[in-house]
Amino acid sequence: MRIVEVAPEDAGGRIDKVLAGLLPELSRARVQALLAQRRVSRDGAPLTGNSGRAEAGLYRIEIPPPEPAEPRAEAVPLKVLFEDAHLIVVDKPAGMAVHPAPGSESGTLVNALLHHCGETLSGVGGVARPGIVHRIDKETSGIVVAAKTDQAHQGLSALFAAHDIERVYVALVRGAPTPRRGSIDGAIGRSTHDRKKMALVRSGGRAATTHYLTERTFGPDAKPLAARLACRLETGRTHQIRVHLASKGCPCLGDPLYGSGPPAEPVRRAIAAAGLSRQALHAAVLGFRHPVSDAPLRFESPPPADMAELERRLDALPR
Repeated sequence: MRIVEVAPEDAGGRIDKVLAGLLPELSRARVQALLAQRRVSRDGAPLTGNSGRAEAGLYRIEIPPPEPAEPRAEAVPLKVLFEDAHLIVVDKPAGMAVHPAPGSESGTLVNALLHHCGETLSGVGGVARPGIVHRIDKETSGIVVAAKTDQAHQGLSALFAAHDIERVYVALVRGAPTPRRGSIDGAIGRSTHDRKKMALVRSGGRAATTHYLTERTFGPDAKPLAARLACRLETGRTHQIRVHLASKGCPCLGDPLYGSGPPAEPVRRAIAAAGLSRQALHAAVLGFRHPVSDAPLRFESPPPADMAELERRLDALPR
């Protein structure tokens, strides 16, 4: 329970906005929910609705314990890059889904976070996806940040919405893009031919921009068989990098959805020998300002063993 006082000079604003300003640990949406549940009273009288105007006086806010999240806590190992009272940054392995979904009901990052963080995570950001403010594909490896408090969740969500996040992915792709450095702009929406896939669309999609840089090529210089790209996201749409690179004729190696044809035989042999069984895509860099302290944070993660071994074998191809 919290008791706060609305001073006369603060009266007149929307009640949910005023109370959220006095309770920085609660998001405005959380305050609205508490008002709707009649858990907020002024001078002993319960309030109804969340769009009324705040009046001066003492407000009592009953904050119930968070409802247990539907996903269960599971003792799944986590590689933690950073953690404090507000957020946690982890290096997710390929094969781990971020949150439970049909076909991936357990063993997800959410299950692991619920066990690792305990009650500090439950209820933050919603029951189904507690703490999650962004996601990467199940078979994509790399860095993910999750919120442990409402305040951090609200702040991180605002950073992602404003695209004020540094996100760089390493991709090993078929061939090499032309030009070797550039930007790909194209709205992304659900494919009308395959509901499991996303696609570039002319209408109804969401604007998406990916900046790419060819860091290395493999095979003959005149006609590379494969390349390593650094992809910097300006937006973060579902399957964005995979869709955009495929549109350039350079899909991620090993991508089961957007591969659009096999790579050259030497590359196929390298993939098999490296044991790569997923798209060669890794979230290598994540940088942002801490949503509470405003301190600059930046994390880097080298590609995991399967991608590193594939790159080593590609580097051995004749020039």
